[in-house]
Amino acid sequence: MSKKDELRYGPVGAEAIHLCVDMQRMFAEDTDWKMPWLPRVLPNVVAITAAHPARTVFTRFIPASAPGHGFGMWRRYYERWSSMTIDEIGSDMIDLVPNLARFVPPARTFDKYVYSPWIGSDLHAQLRAAGVDTVIVTGGETDVCVLATVLGAVDWGFRVVLMTDAICSSADETHDSMMTIYANRFGQQVECVTTETLLAAWPGGTRTGLPP
Repeated sequence: MSKKDELRYGPVGAEAIHLCVDMQRMFAEDTDWKMPWLPRVLPNVVAITAAHPARTVFTRFIPASAPGHGFGMWRRYYERWSSMTIDEIGSDMIDLVPNLARFVPPARTFDKYVYSPWIGSDLHAQLRAAGVDTVIVTGGETDVCVLATVLGAVDWGFRVVLMTDAICSSADETHDSMMTIYANRFGQQVECVTTETLLAAWPGGTRTGLPP
C-alpha cells in the first residue's frame, strides 16, 4: 500500500454507507452513453457491495421521457441527447447492471433526475436521520455524476471516501484530471483509497440496514 493509499482519519465506522453512483445498464451496454471501462471497475464495486449490502444505496440517473422534456438547459440537453431519452432506450435501461441489481434488497435504490443526488431530494435528511456520518463513493462518471455526488457530500459535512479503483468515466483525460483534483484540491475532505484498503478497514459482517 502506498503512503497515499490510506484512510487519514482512521477506520471507517459502523455508521458509514456505500453510495454507488449510476451503475446502470444504459452506461454499460451499447448506447451513446456507454462507459467502455465500466466492466473493469465493476468487480470492485461488487466486492464493496457484497461486504455491506444493507449499507449500500444505488443512485439511478433517470433521463427525460422524450426530447423537449425537462426544465431550462435540461430541455436543450435532451434535444442533443434524444437517443438517450426513455422513449428511445426503453425503461429497462435505467435498471442497475445485473451484477449489482441482485443485491436489492437489502440494498436500496435512489432515483435522481440531475447529476447530483442532493438536489431536489431528501437524501441528506434520510442519511442524517439514520445516523450516517461517512459516505463511500463508487460508480460513474468520475467527472460528472460522481463529481456532483462528492461535492454535495462535502458540502453537507459527511466524511467522504472515494474509491480510486471503483469509479470510472468515458473520458480518460478528464478522469485523470479529476483524480488529481480530488486528491489535491479536496485533500482535506476527500480520502482517495483502493478497494483493498477500504475493506481492510470496513470489514463485512452483519450491520443494521438503512431505513426503507
